[in-house]
Amino acid sequence: QVHLVESGGGLVQAGGSLRLSCAASGRTFSSYAMGWFRQAPGKEREFVAATSRSGGSTVYADSVKGRFTISRDNAKNTVYLQMNSLQSEDTAVYYCAGVLRSYITTVVRDGRTYDYWGQGTQVTVSS
Repeated sequence: QVHLVESGGGLVQAGGSLRLSCAASGRTFSSYAMGWFRQAPGKEREFVAATSRSGGSTVYADSVKGRFTISRDNAKNTVYLQMNSLQSEDTAVYYCAGVLRSYITTVVRDGRTYDYWGQGTQVTVSS
């Protein structure tokens, strides 16, 4: 069982930056591949980024590639999402998710792959 809690959301101007954190409970965090998803009002949840359990492999949605960076610190049981050059289209509730998985493949882009979810943190980008 893994309990996930996101933090770091807020209001930022376009072009600004935010860093989201997702703290996980449990002693097996390093066994989980982790992902970030987001959901804007009236839209479906979409994949943002994912990282392998070691952090050595990452994958991004095309819409955030080059602007967002996912990373993790297994000693702190935390996964991060550094978001730069934020745009109004990035406004959404951001969720972290975890799945017991060794490698990340295309399936990590699908939210149904994940077993555990956080409660979400709101990111609002003003233009």
